[in-house]
Amino acid sequence: MINKMFLAALFAIAIAGCQNNSKQKASKATESHDANEEVKFQYTAYSNDFEVFAEADAFVVGDTANVLSHFSSLPDFKALESGNMTLHLMVNGKEVSQTLDKPSRKGIYSFDIKAEIAGKGSLKFVIKNVDGTFEVVVPEITVFASDKEALEASGKLVISRTNITVFTKEQSWKVDFATDFPRNEPFGQIIKTTAQVQSSQGDEIIVSAKTNGIVMISGSAVLEGKDVSKGQVLFSISGSEMADNNSSVRYAEAKNNLEKAKANYERSTELAKDKIVSAKDLLSAKNQYDNAKAVFDNLNNNFSASGQSVKSPMSGFVKQVLVKNGAYVEAGQPIVIVAQNKTLLLNAEVQQKYASMLGAIASANIRTVQDNQTYSLEQLNGKVLSFGKATNSDNFLIPVALQIDNTGNFTAGGFVEVYLKTVTNTLALTVPTSALLEDQGTFFVYVQVTPELFEKREVRIGATDGLRTEIKTGLNSGERIVTKGAILIKLAQATGTLDAHSGHVH
Repeated sequence: MINKMFLAALFAIAIAGCQNNSKQKASKATESHDANEEVKFQYTAYSNDFEVFAEADAFVVGDTANVLSHFSSLPDFKALESGNMTLHLMVNGKEVSQTLDKPSRKGIYSFDIKAEIAGKGSLKFVIKNVDGTFEVVVPEITVFASDKEALEASGKLVISRTNITVFTKEQSWKVDFATDFPRNEPFGQIIKTTAQVQSSQGDEIIVSAKTNGIVMISGSAVLEGKDVSKGQVLFSISGSEMADNNSSVRYAEAKNNLEKAKANYERSTELAKDKIVSAKDLLSAKNQYDNAKAVFDNLNNNFSASGQSVKSPMSGFVKQVLVKNGAYVEAGQPIVIVAQNKTLLLNAEVQQKYASMLGAIASANIRTVQDNQTYSLEQLNGKVLSFGKATNSDNFLIPVALQIDNTGNFTAGGFVEVYLKTVTNTLALTVPTSALLEDQGTFFVYVQVTPELFEKREVRIGATDGLRTEIKTGLNSGERIVTKGAILIKLAQATGTLDAHSGHVH
């Protein structure tokens, strides 16, 4: 099982210039006294923060070996652009090291180090930059006693080139690229369906008319999509030109009644002091005044002499205008819908055959149609609200309701794809859906041989939840695969075989 903290792979490749004369060069290297210059070993290691891919001369006692190291920051796999780097070569308690203040090129550090004793050892890279101090260790390397031993060892570890594509670190640094291991994880039944996006009940308010009259919309303040603030006047309803149920007449009448009742109450109060008005009459005058004031205050808070002013009950935006300017409306008739869209409802419907599984739905993934982005329910701070206990009468499907926070990528009234995930204890090998490529109905992934060599591997897939897909056969959990940028490797493969060391500075 490959250690999750550190992965080290040792490969030996006899490098002899161009592929067309590789055998001739290898033959010369065997006869040459400087044969170790023609032998390259490749080392790969990972930490939580970095990937290192090093191509090195054979470590031979007394000879200086060049270690060309490519450093990628994790998890974005971009080139390490700056930082102090020290390489430690440790064999049987003996250590030699070299420190470089900066990379020779972005992401590339070229060390020249001389081994002093033969045997098994390790390489330790110590990185110091503005973010701190980090270590990446290659746990197993060999220092050879002679050039002959190095050449013999390289001949035993030759990478098969069958179905292999070269994609250099310099190429991967320029694009959106990543690798990772498949995961063994619980992966239950997936129910794929579609859902309509709607505003939550608390995030949407219908503003209605409170009286009969003619709607007068306030200029450009009420346009669909326009932001509005709480208390902002949206429109007014005027009944001043109406013969019946004229709000202006009612307002004036209530005002007159109040003034009359007030004057009568004040007069009765003075007369009561001299016992001219009885307590009963004073109480009646006060009652009339209180009633008139209540009627006027109600009209005054909602109306003016020109009609009713209707304000927005909350901050948000105008979702929909339901009437035209100048239209006649009656009390209670909807005029404008104001929404916030902070939270949204996803109303999905599933087939009856999944009825027994609905109680086991624990999460979901949502894919937007317009930009093909997939989000987990947890990313959207969402939850499963409910599922139906009966089918809809019009289509015989069972409703399922989800609630999510609106990240700005969802439009109320639109549709999304939903992958409902059920709870299970069954483990399955899964990979990110982005790692899969399809070729004439066959799916495949790119398995990393080295960080610059990738094997095209056919796989048989199972269920998918939109983010991850089950792998039935063709892949093991210990094999690192390309999770981002697989299509670019496919394009590189289509252009033909490249030099495995193109772009490297030796």
